[in-house]
Amino acid sequence: MSTDHIRYDTLIETALREVVHQAMAKVVQNGLPGDHHFYISFLTRFPNVEIPDYLREKYPDEMTIVLQHQFFGLTVNDVGFSVMLSFNNVRERLVVPFAAITTFADPSVNFALQFQNIPSAAAPGEDETDPSPDGTSADGGVEKRGEVISLDKFRKK
Repeated sequence: MSTDHIRYDTLIETALREVVHQAMAKVVQNGLPGDHHFYISFLTRFPNVEIPDYLREKYPDEMTIVLQHQFFGLTVNDVGFSVMLSFNNVRERLVVPFAAITTFADPSVNFALQFQNIPSAAAPGEDETDPSPDGTSADGGVEKRGEVISLDKFRKK
């Protein structure tokens, strides 16, 4: 098999992240229609993620937020979004690049996207070596792949 010099995997990831971008841009313009709501998981240590230190301590690797009833000041640009959410009755601003998102779901319509962690997008200090075909990294450790989550617990019964 020949080497994929075009990198179809990254092209697909980029296209799917654009779906997230466009969906969120529609919410900025029109609000959340009907029963739509978003579950967004993202890497808290990814470059340019801005969250309060106490949240980064509580969620050192990944955090999931819900945009449904109480979110404020949602803005979207070409690289990501920012939003104000309430944590213990204190509004906090979060800034999340689209590249930091690991999962985007809208349970109201059974829609979900899960993104792979592409090594070139690793946060500073993380191992950025490409894994070998057998799933081990260059240092011999086992590469951690994304986990599949069930949306059943988020669905209305």
